[in-house]
Amino acid sequence: MPNLVMEYAEPVVERVNISGLLDDLHTILLECGIFEPDSVKSRSYRCHNWLVGENRDLDTFIHIELSMLSGRSAEMKRELSRALMTVLEQHASTINSLTIDIRDMDSDCFLKVSS
Repeated sequence: MPNLVMEYAEPVVERVNISGLLDDLHTILLECGIFEPDSVKSRSYRCHNWLVGENRDLDTFIHIELSMLSGRSAEMKRELSRALMTVLEQHASTINSLTIDIRDMDSDCFLKVSS
């Protein structure tokens, strides 16, 4: 049940193929062997307004948050983070800030309804 959410500053679309990047990130999740392929969800959101630091600089950024059910080892998550960052750097080397945050979701509290 991984959810990859990519947020990016509006000017990024002028320098990065967002749909290609999202597809390549999604492929990493499908092929890593950690998840059931049909449970992988990836999406992206363009940020129209953002502030960075005290000077509120309008630097460009891409931030990826990957949420997954708890229970994976720290090493497994580090390897996945590195694989995602490799793809991110290949697509977006001209972007000022590239970040990835992997988060565990509480397996006891997560609910899902599918039809």
